Amino acid sequence: MTSFLSRAAVVVAGLPVVIGAAVVGGWFLFAVTGIAALVALHELYRMARDLRPLVLAGFGGLLGAFLGAELGGAEWMLAGFLVTFPLAFLFAAIAATRQSTTVAVGTTIFGAAWVSLGLAHVILLRRIDENPTDAVLAVLFTVFATDTFAYLGGRLAGRHRMTPIMSPAKTWEGFVVGALAGLATAFIVLYTTAYDGWRSLIVGGAVVLAATVGDLFESLVKRDLGAKDTGSILLGHGGVLDRVDSLLFAGPVGYYVFLAVGAS
Repeated sequence: MTSFLSRAAVVVAGLPVVIGAAVVGGWFLFAVTGIAALVALHELYRMARDLRPLVLAGFGGLLGAFLGAELGGAEWMLAGFLVTFPLAFLFAAIAATRQSTTVAVGTTIFGAAWVSLGLAHVILLRRIDENPTDAVLAVLFTVFATDTFAYLGGRLAGRHRMTPIMSPAKTWEGFVVGALAGLATAFIVLYTTAYDGWRSLIVGGAVVLAATVGDLFESLVKRDLGAKDTGSILLGHGGVLDRVDSLLFAGPVGYYVFLAVGAS
């Protein structure tokens, strides 16, 4: 199966579940994003196994962040994530490892913060007072359009590399195509909502940039850890972390930009 066909197969199978979770919200969205976060964090810790991350501490912080986001809000999400710190110190004190404690604890907290806080903001997007369904769908669809059209644009017309060191496959042509598709998607999804007009373009622009940086950031992490993909569970998409990397930055950025621009 070619890379493109495998990508298409994953999209056809997974997109309805993601959209359904975003529309229904509640514990269904909690379950879908939570499972994705657990798998993504597991993939990250597996890549970084030589750094001896304290896996149970990271999972505890992730669960705390998600429960906080679902039951309380942004403040409780942060409070739940902070559980990572005492758990990391506890496990570091009793674990028998030759790795530096600073490195092990730092890797643990970095992974928990990156993955759990990134995806927990999807739950917060669904809790926005004005047009909650439209807000979360706008971010999800904008990220999807940006990633998909950047990939296609790069494959068809890519000539100039964006970052030869971090991600040699990324091109400026692909970025432009993806950015235009992302802006158009945000405008269409938010049309006639409380965030239409200039608000939709600000949200779209911020999400496009965040998604692009998130993708490049994950590429840098993989390069630093000596990995090509985070896994193979999603065929041509690689691992779950490969699939949600853009959303880990775009989710938080989208949430706070929605709050900043306000509803009309």
